[in-house]
Amino acid sequence: MDWRTVTFDWNRARAFLVTAEEGSLSAAARALGMAQPTLGRQVSALERELGVALFLRAGRGLMLTPSGLELMDHVRAMGDAASRMSLAASGKAQAIEGTVSISASEVDAAFRLPALVRRLRQEAPGIDIEIVATNSESDLRRREADIAIRNYRPTQPDLVARRIRELHGRIYATPAYLESIGNPTTPEAVSAADFIGFPQADEFLAALGRFGLSLSRRSLVMVSESHLVQWAHVKQGLGIGIMAADIGDAEPDVVRVLPDVDPIAFPVWLVAHRDLHTSRRVRLVFDMLARDLGRRPDLPTGAADRSGRETLRPKV
Repeated sequence: MDWRTVTFDWNRARAFLVTAEEGSLSAAARALGMAQPTLGRQVSALERELGVALFLRAGRGLMLTPSGLELMDHVRAMGDAASRMSLAASGKAQAIEGTVSISASEVDAAFRLPALVRRLRQEAPGIDIEIVATNSESDLRRREADIAIRNYRPTQPDLVARRIRELHGRIYATPAYLESIGNPTTPEAVSAADFIGFPQADEFLAALGRFGLSLSRRSLVMVSESHLVQWAHVKQGLGIGIMAADIGDAEPDVVRVLPDVDPIAFPVWLVAHRDLHTSRRVRLVFDMLARDLGRRPDLPTGAADRSGRETLRPKV
């Protein structure tokens, strides 16, 4: 390769890539942790170096020019290569210190991870934990997180995954709400109740159908992308909602609805990038999460639920 033909600054190429992906200089500056004027100067300098205009203003944002579009595939490949290099280098870091980021659902982040992070800090005080609480998928290949807790098996070949347990989802409501609708005990009667769930109504209602419920969009009196927001409304007695049994059964303000109906079973997978999995600090956190998240809920076998019925702890 004739390196003399590469006349532009690669840092400016990164500024161009992030600006194109974020859609504005202000958003790109926040993503890169730099001042917006500095970022703007880098993009302008790249345009001068290449002799082309890369962006056109579109309202408060930016739109790629034809030349900018043509260059995007090449610059994105550079960004992916830089990310892979960073991953490979991180994988060789052997010190048991530094930051490990964990992507987890809001429910995992709020209810399951705090106790695990406390134990981790006791066992490895040199490791700092960053929690990415999101119900969306974090891209581990682009370093949006080091480790992810997911309810499905990843298919990307450069990710490693371990199935650590199975959780059971059940539906809950407050005793006062159930009393207000006549304490229904059959799926047909419960189907007339108010429900709280996700905006993706069809998928959510299909999941509730596994309890034998026949629901429509009109059954949903409140929807939110946040499962924690849903759960708060369930505890206020606004309707019936779904929650993992280990969390729902531990909440004193609610009881199981249709406790004799089989729960929804869903797996829990722990995922990391193949390169990062060789890092001692990431491997330590990965193994500890696998160990502690894989434990059964702290509920006694044969414990009676708050509806007065005898239940067995789920086999997970």
